[in-house]
Amino acid sequence: MIKIYTRRGDSGLTDLIGGIRIKKNDVRLEAYGTVDELSSHLGLLAAWMEGDDEHDTVLRIQNDLFYVGSHLATDQTTTRLFASAILPEGETTMLEEHIDLMQAQLPELHGFILPGGCQAAAQAHVCRTVCRRAERRVLTLAEVAPVDDDVIHFLNRLSDYLFVLAKKINFHAGRNEIMWENACK
Repeated sequence: MIKIYTRRGDSGLTDLIGGIRIKKNDVRLEAYGTVDELSSHLGLLAAWMEGDDEHDTVLRIQNDLFYVGSHLATDQTTTRLFASAILPEGETTMLEEHIDLMQAQLPELHGFILPGGCQAAAQAHVCRTVCRRAERRVLTLAEVAPVDDDVIHFLNRLSDYLFVLAKKINFHAGRNEIMWENACK
């Protein structure tokens, strides 16, 4: 059995796909590390969604995030993208289709909602905010390195999907959204 630790990272460096070593606080590592964090949060969400018709979609998204992470972990100035680093065609459209289907089942939104509700919906909101952070980190990376537009579009749409998913989960759980009350009215 291969040991999980190598001690190669003890100096604060890690390997990219292709073998290039970078600092662990590099903007590239921040980008794909946040995508990995999002995938972990989605795993918790999926655990709370057993039996929900969107459960398999959440698992599919986790798989898609591996493509995204591999893409971000490849310095395209020195290493070509492998197939495992290219988001399959149509995944952003798939998210849009799921958003449209869920929204068609939900009451219209009138105001700002506070994240929360049942556990799964609250976790979907956590995933949404981590996804927004991942998107910001990827945009920062895109200022200094090539990042395919598909990756940026996917993350942007994913946060929308997670917002609508949280609403759907609460709706099907019989939980009312908690609306923001503007005390300055």
